Amino acid sequence: MTIHIREAKKKELPLIRKQRIEAYSEHTNRISEEHWQALKKAISSEADQQPGVELLVAEWEGEIAGSVALFPAKTDAYEGYVDELDYPELRVLAVSRKARGKGVGSALIQACIDRTKEKGYPAIGLHTGEFMEEAIDLYTRHGFERLPQYDFEPANDGVIVKAFKRTI
Repeated sequence: MTIHIREAKKKELPLIRKQRIEAYSEHTNRISEEHWQALKKAISSEADQQPGVELLVAEWEGEIAGSVALFPAKTDAYEGYVDELDYPELRVLAVSRKARGKGVGSALIQACIDRTKEKGYPAIGLHTGEFMEEAIDLYTRHGFERLPQYDFEPANDGVIVKAFKRTI
């Protein structure tokens, strides 16, 4: 069955946020409770409802199997932790457990790359926690390269959020 990428509907926001929390909760054994609470707050916030943010979902087997937010260039996507960048950033990529390994994450990443290219930007970026090793592997396979000058430490607990960029 194919994966269909489309814009999310407002009524789907609760499901998308629940799915994000479930996906990211798999990492709770790698981080402190304080860091998890900060991450949970960030991924379930209204940040994806800012003007210009494209919230995309992947439909697979008739269900929402994953989602991602594409933040426009020059947006404060990280609440002051990172300077506003000259290229869009993909954030809060999440795939349901049931749909893992089916290409859903890759389809969402590619949709963000395609949309960024269509808008004429030369690059796309993202940030991900250093403990999200599977995500880092996925992003690297899609051509994202480290950009350590934009790393940050949101909870002052030694956990680094790593920056990546892909030239289009």
